[in-house]
Formats: sequence, C-alpha cells, structure tokens
Amino acid sequence: MTAAFDARDVVVRYGRRTAVNGVSLCARPGTILALLGPNGAGKSTLLRALSTAVPPNSGQVEVFGHDVVRDPVAARGRIGVVFQERTLDPDLSVDRNLWFHARLFGLSRTDARVRIDEVLARFGLTGRRRDPVADLSGGLARRLEIARALVHRPGLVVLDEPTTGLDPDARRAVWADLRRLRDEDQVTVLYATHYLGEAELADHVVIIHSGVIVRRGTPAELKDGLATPTLLLSTVDDPVAVRQLASAGFDARLSPEGVSVRCAQPGSHIASVVRAVTMAVHEVTVREPSLDDVYFATTGGGTA
Repeated sequence: MTAAFDARDVVVRYGRRTAVNGVSLCARPGTILALLGPNGAGKSTLLRALSTAVPPNSGQVEVFGHDVVRDPVAARGRIGVVFQERTLDPDLSVDRNLWFHARLFGLSRTDARVRIDEVLARFGLTGRRRDPVADLSGGLARRLEIARALVHRPGLVVLDEPTTGLDPDARRAVWADLRRLRDEDQVTVLYATHYLGEAELADHVVIIHSGVIVRRGTPAELKDGLATPTLLLSTVDDPVAVRQLASAGFDARLSPEGVSVRCAQPGSHIASVVRAVTMAVHEVTVREPSLDDVYFATTGGGTA
C-alpha cells in the first residue's frame, strides 16, 4: 500500500536556523496523526514541507508516491490544506469561495458544481451557500475551510491548529467531521495542535522538540511508556511545593493540574510527600499516566 505521505531524513533551514532536523515520518491511508511540541519545535515547518509550501533543504518527501520537489503539482493535487489563519475571502459567499478553489484545482464546471453540492451537504452548509463568509460564526467558517480543502478530493488533509479560537461545541463538531473523513473516506488527517486533549483523538501521536522527533506512538503506547503513575497535589503555593519536594528527593514538577510527583506505588508515598511540604495541601490524588504526562516528561514542560 502506497503511504499517504512518506518523509525521510527531512531537513528544513531558515538561514542559519535549522527548523526541522532529519525528521522521518510516514502514515498509511485512513489514519489520523497528531503533531505535538512546544512553540518553535518545528511542527508548522514540517507541515509546510509535507504540503509543498516549503521545499526541504535535504531529505525526501512523497505524497501518495509523488515527490514534493520533483512533482509538486501532482503531490499538491492529493493534499488539502487548512491553515491556522483564516484564508477565506470574507466578502464572497460560501459558494463562491468553494467555486474558486474547485476551478483552481482544475475541476470542470460540471464536476465543480456537483462536488460543491456534496461538501456543502456533508458539512451542513447547504442553507448558507449564498451567505457572505463574514456572516459565519467561527465554527462554521472553520468547517467551510475544511470543506474547501476537500473539494478536489484529496487523500491527505493537513491542518495547522484546526480548532484554535473555537468554542467547545465548534471544536467537537470539527473533530466529528475529521473522524468521518477517516472512517468513511479513508482520508489521512495530519494536524498540529496545542490542545493535549485533542492528541488523544489521534491514531498516532508524534512529539517534536527542537526540530527532531523525540517520541512517537499511539496514545496508549506513549502513556504505557511512562510506566510510573503520579501523585497530584494541589497546594497554596505550587512552585514552592515543587522546590521543597525536589529538595526531599522526589521527582516533582509543575503541571497544568498542580504539582505532579512521579513515584512507584504512589499510594504508599502520600504521607511522606505531604510531610515534605510546609504549606497547606488542599488535595492529593493518584493518577495513572496521561498524554499530558508524556508531553511534559518529553519536552520539559514547554508550551505546545
């Protein structure tokens, strides 16, 4: 089976700075793959290299067997791209935004009309086809951008922070759309996100740090790889509590939920952990490894 995309030893530089350093990554058709990493880790640059926007300085990228450097037009025809920033024309109607995209990718007038009708129906936008894009909510505009990316029937959809700025209901709707693409059409979905919870929805997660892949696997595999559960503390001063626990020999660090202390058999260490801090402890819970733990253990707690 031809891979949806296959990147081998990809290097991308901006002047003297190496944004992507020897990355190899591939995905088969019909999978969802998430890219995680701190700001500046190379996620967006890797997406651009895979979607033909930025040629790699070295290495090779193929999309359904088409080399993105030697045959970018063929590769681009198999890719749908959804950028983090809105790229719809707000003064044009929903229908006209789709029409220009269809014609740009070479669809005939007849095929374009049929395909536009299909994607509008699929994304619940048929009744809004004559509306200016400026009148759409953020969630509907994002769904329209995904619909537009699918007009030319790509096998790979690349999304950079697809749900940024959306409310929870709109985010859920977008994710339902992406799962349907995978399940019903065997479309491969590749996305970068700063929402750790959204990475849980992927079939495979790739964590990038300083331009290299530092960990990869299914969400379950990544969590199993940590092996050690944690004690989670809520205190009146979490940064101070981390320093006191570290001085006492515990593996403690700040997490979005409080103070995380990694230790074997955490239940037996609750009393000693609480005694090691000098301020009030509001709550102590035992938690099995999560994807948040994987991310923070891998990146040192950088912002995704």
